[in-house]
Amino acid sequence: MDLGTDFGVKPLLTGEKTVLRPFAEADADTMWEIIGDPEVVRFTFPANGELTREHVRSWYATRSAQPDRLDLAVTDRATGELVGEVVLHEWDPDARSCTFRTLLGPRGRDRGLGTEATRLIVGHGFERLGLHRIQLELYGDNARARRAYEKVGFVVEGVRREAAFRGGVWVDEILMALLDREWAALTATAR
Repeated sequence: MDLGTDFGVKPLLTGEKTVLRPFAEADADTMWEIIGDPEVVRFTFPANGELTREHVRSWYATRSAQPDRLDLAVTDRATGELVGEVVLHEWDPDARSCTFRTLLGPRGRDRGLGTEATRLIVGHGFERLGLHRIQLELYGDNARARRAYEKVGFVVEGVRREAAFRGGVWVDEILMALLDREWAALTATAR
């Protein structure tokens, strides 16, 4: 299977609460606001990250053209509002693996949207793209994200203790992953 070709197809994935869709250039201004949210900055970007509005505009304008990664906008199904993103990237064709990342703005939090969006893109990765492994990293003090990832089935594989100095304190970095056979077992019991 030529998975690089499959990454070129940007699907529409629909759940009960969310719709994941390809990014449009018009999404850049909303994503700029989301990226500027203090919690997004705290849990997503390096402490010295310097983004500009023009960089963000250029980035989101080109997401649908990337053949080796999948960036999808997370929208609230009830309102159509853009609330964040989910991404499969760092594709390793030999290992059939990717890294997953997500971010949600304030209007997308605490309603199960992140958990469902994660489930949708992870399911697509395993069931449509033929991935064997999806991994992610998060800061140890990001309890909300960790709960969502564990609900989907991700398992902690390791902790890099005090690996990042953020906001004046040392924080752990946690590596989590989910394998295709684990996903298959989880989805078989959910039916």
